[in-house]
Amino acid sequence: MASSLLFVSFFCFLVASVSACDRCLHQSKAAFFSSAAALNSGACGYGSLAIGFNAGHLAAAVPSIFKDGAGCGACFQIRCKDPKICSKKGTKIIVTDLNKSNQTDFVLSSRAFRAMANKGMDRELIRMGIADVEYRRVPCDYKQNLAVRVEESSQKPHYLAVKILYQGGQTEIVGVDVAKVGSANWGFMSRSFGAVWDTSRVPEGPLQFRFIVTAGYDGKYVWAKSVLPEDWKAGQVYDSGIQIDDIAQDGCHPCDDSQWN
Repeated sequence: MASSLLFVSFFCFLVASVSACDRCLHQSKAAFFSSAAALNSGACGYGSLAIGFNAGHLAAAVPSIFKDGAGCGACFQIRCKDPKICSKKGTKIIVTDLNKSNQTDFVLSSRAFRAMANKGMDRELIRMGIADVEYRRVPCDYKQNLAVRVEESSQKPHYLAVKILYQGGQTEIVGVDVAKVGSANWGFMSRSFGAVWDTSRVPEGPLQFRFIVTAGYDGKYVWAKSVLPEDWKAGQVYDSGIQIDDIAQDGCHPCDDSQWN
């Protein structure tokens, strides 16, 4: 009984620790990376895979958005506020890195930064270097299932590290459990860094995963019943067979799409 109460308390803590007002409109500043190579070493651990996300419209985010890695893969609509240079629509970005600067909420890839400009005005925007922006969180929409990549550091049967890719909706994964397919003997994984989770207690056989997912003040389990085959290999990407598409609920004060016009 005590262990059950402890788990419930821990689960509630995980849900409560996630900001529930991401989709409200925020005012800040944004800069850009002058070199695309900087994105290959992002704190989320996506590496060179990141360049293929969202047509390269990527961003490093401040700790309050990065959330110790829970914010990895989150999508935001962002636009700069100078109407002479910038479009009303702006562009959609995906968080792939941590921004440690206190001058801007985001540092964008140069491609994403230019995409905020009106047609023919991207050079003017680049010359600004830092732009006043407004942004809000939006759902991620992938045309494929959530996937798990087995990291090269994995060593069967002693150690398993996986990277979570293509997480849809407006959600955050705050816990991951692993078990042999067909077994109820779940073992927890730890967040190694960013989108990478690991464990030194690797079950034998094909593996299933159970994700603790939050969306605003809501939280639930999402079960991927058969993900890794018995002969899983490091460096391979495996389809989870599921997609997470929940939309975050507001937990602080109302905010809606009418603010973005």
